[in-house]
Amino acid sequence: MNYDTLLHFISEFGYAALFFSLWLGIVGMPIPDEVIVMTGGAVSKTDILLTFPAFIVTYLGVISGLSLGYVLGRFLGSPVLDKLRRKKNMGKHLIAAEYMLNKYGNFALSFSYFIPVLRHLIPYLVGINKMPYRHYMLYSYTAGLVWTLVFFVLGRLAGAHVQSIGTMVYHYGIYVGLSLTIIIFIVLLFRSQKRGKAR
Repeated sequence: MNYDTLLHFISEFGYAALFFSLWLGIVGMPIPDEVIVMTGGAVSKTDILLTFPAFIVTYLGVISGLSLGYVLGRFLGSPVLDKLRRKKNMGKHLIAAEYMLNKYGNFALSFSYFIPVLRHLIPYLVGINKMPYRHYMLYSYTAGLVWTLVFFVLGRLAGAHVQSIGTMVYHYGIYVGLSLTIIIFIVLLFRSQKRGKAR
């Protein structure tokens, strides 16, 4: 699936296309999650989708996809991990994910949202380690809300540049992601202050 196909599916199937594109990210969708979430934000500025429902569906798609990794890790255990290790280039990502978990503990779930690939691997690992689901929800769903909001708003601001910006974030990972988070919050703060002065 390419970006144009994603737009076509959203035009045809609306919110369902947005949800399942993110939910299926766990099995390796060819479009980065960042681009899909930003696309949700971009189309919410048009007549295709309404803003609030589009955001909620996008958020549910994000956390559902990552929760599936947690469930697979918890109930299937080591065989899932062994299968991942056999995948090309996955070994170095698993080492990085295990390092993050060892160094930051549960907070690694939150940080990993801003690191492509690791955001899908760490839920597997905490599931294998039998993290209680309520702890998983606390760290993952809270961070997921922030992450989704950042890229959804960025999509609304980026408009026609969604694909290029989203792909850049995917390739450069946490540094671009955190920089964009800071920029977006500064822009939103500036706009709210400007509206306040206008009143």
